[in-house]
Amino acid sequence: MAAVDENAAALGVPRKQLMESSGHAVAREVKDLTEPGARVAIVAGRGNNGGDAFVTARFLDAYDVTTLLLGRAEAIGTRISKENWNALECADYDTREVTDSSAFDLPEADVIVDAMLGTGISGDLREPAATAAEAINAADATVVAVDVPSGFDADEGDHADNGVEADHVVTFHDEKPGLADLEATVAVADIGIPAAAERLVGPGDVALARPDSRTGRAFVIGGGPYTGAPALAAQAALRTGMELSFVAAPESVAGEIQGYSEDLIVQPYEHDILTPAQVDDLVDTAERYDDVVVLGPGLGTADETLEAARKFLESYTGPAVVDADALAIVPGLETDATLVCTPNRRELARMGGPDVDALAPVADEIEAFAAALGHVVLAKGVDDVVTDGNRTHISRSGTPGMAVGGTGDTLAGVTAALLEHAGPLEAAAAAAQVNGLAGERLADRDGNGLLASELCAQLPAVLWGESNE
Repeated sequence: MAAVDENAAALGVPRKQLMESSGHAVAREVKDLTEPGARVAIVAGRGNNGGDAFVTARFLDAYDVTTLLLGRAEAIGTRISKENWNALECADYDTREVTDSSAFDLPEADVIVDAMLGTGISGDLREPAATAAEAINAADATVVAVDVPSGFDADEGDHADNGVEADHVVTFHDEKPGLADLEATVAVADIGIPAAAERLVGPGDVALARPDSRTGRAFVIGGGPYTGAPALAAQAALRTGMELSFVAAPESVAGEIQGYSEDLIVQPYEHDILTPAQVDDLVDTAERYDDVVVLGPGLGTADETLEAARKFLESYTGPAVVDADALAIVPGLETDATLVCTPNRRELARMGGPDVDALAPVADEIEAFAAALGHVVLAKGVDDVVTDGNRTHISRSGTPGMAVGGTGDTLAGVTAALLEHAGPLEAAAAAAQVNGLAGERLADRDGNGLLASELCAQLPAVLWGESNE
């Protein structure tokens, strides 16, 4: 939901507008439960959950409303929540700051609105929310929770032992996991978030997958006929947060791959191409170091190479990005590995997916294909389609100049790096967006003359810089 909110803002529907709709939805619930003139106590925290409730108060002028803020007004955490609190004070609503939990005094009420803590909170309640929750639960009043009851973990569906016991929950946009298991009536309020905020990849999706620390190892298995592809993938992984990038490649080309960058660690193996003889050692290395594997860049299509790729994935149990020539062995593959497959439109067709030029119009067909395949698919085109067979996103970032060779290899490396920090669908969606935005930055300077080798240098600015605000 945090990602959807951020995406909605990027589409032109700001969080303040959503807060207005959320507060109005809660007020409608209160009006359905009691008659004008009834006593309503709003107990609000200092985040956006409290901001929703400040809006609620303005829609209840026919009621006797008291709004209690847990904490000092100057400590309200977001600008829009502070603006809505200020509106209550300026308009002479009954507002009270609770700065000491021992002094918490819940007024007599027919309805209590719980807006202390929203999504993103887990564990037992701490003061002053713990004292407030105890008073709310002991009160002879109907309790309406804003989005989720305080103390409810919207990620795991757990409820704190000292959390608020709500009678009614007004949740926004979509039902949060676990709410249906509560002994409460749950209403899902449409607050005007456009469907595109979930469908189209935006800054919220990038934020979900963005690394907050530098960890992990990329293990690129590629090279043989081609050398630039594995080097690009490995460098892109470094640029998007990996600590180390290893490239396993035939000894005949290992020196050439190393020559692309001193930042890479190249591990040569005997033979001119990947063969089944090398697989056991490669699997052992990847499993032992908890690597995120990139399998395919520059491998070639020799029969024994594809046999080796199949053998590797049948044995490997970790996360892997499968790209380029290695994609041919995925249909029908039995593996315990977590795969993200990154075909272009021609490779998608060869795998058994839709054979079309434009991917976005057949996103539902690609979703069905991914469901049958059993793996996440990041189908690369003018618009990228990212799906796990159940949920589907479309990334519209990018530029025509990215048709140049190598940009798919950088995408594979970015996906691997984000897989270290996020789930497969989230990592793939964010990677498609980040790679495309990096291309857009280059296109502003070089037009259609951009090079994949220059793309890597743009990735940090896209992922951590101002371009995501």
